[in-house]
Amino acid sequence: MLLTLAWGALFFPGLFALCTWALRRSRPGWSRTDCVMISTRLVSSVHAVLATGSGIVIIRSCDDVITDRHWLAREYVWFLIPYMIYDSYAMYLCDWCRTRDQNRGPSLTLRNFLSRNRLMITHHAVILFVLVPVAQSLRGDLGDFFVGCIFMAELSTPFVSLGRVLIQLKQQHTLLYKVNGILTLATFFCCRILLFPFMYWSYGRQQGLSLLQVPFSIPFYCNIANAFLVAPQLYWFCLLCRKAVRLFDTPQAKKDG
Repeated sequence: MLLTLAWGALFFPGLFALCTWALRRSRPGWSRTDCVMISTRLVSSVHAVLATGSGIVIIRSCDDVITDRHWLAREYVWFLIPYMIYDSYAMYLCDWCRTRDQNRGPSLTLRNFLSRNRLMITHHAVILFVLVPVAQSLRGDLGDFFVGCIFMAELSTPFVSLGRVLIQLKQQHTLLYKVNGILTLATFFCCRILLFPFMYWSYGRQQGLSLLQVPFSIPFYCNIANAFLVAPQLYWFCLLCRKAVRLFDTPQAKKDG
């Protein structure tokens, strides 16, 4: 546990520093803000690949969705804790750099940062103070399969990150941006929304229940917890859909151009 925490505490900030240094050396025309924000996206994508890979390994190794175990289901959660702390700082750093470049006035205050990023900060806090205790102790030795499923939710993150990098580089009107937008919607819908019916279906298949019977056959708090988890995903998916509509709305695109 302590070794994994220490490794994560070194890995993510170290990777961020390395990416920032490499970008500033290889792209002297880019501003410090560009290098910082793109490095943040790169680190997020690396974490997403590691989490998704861990999820795939766990899911494939658990024939019994309730009792089968895999060491990654616990070990990667310890690795996740330093990432969430790092990512909170990285969000503040990005906002600080952006505010400095835009206003060239007073720097970003913590209160303003928390107000601007209320949903994401809440998301990180829930993971650290609710999901981590549940995953590491409260669930006992059960449910590694479902932990692996939750890890799979990160599959959409590299596409979201690439989209933001392309926007930052003013490449919104390229074919790559549009293709990436489609992949973002598809992966987000499959791995952050359909993921929850899939978990219910997997449990029902093992217990001989239909999908509609599962919510009435599991503890009520499980349904409540899943509802709280899927609610922000639905909100973010709606935002992505609105952006996609604007992207492929030709008259609007011409007007913006």
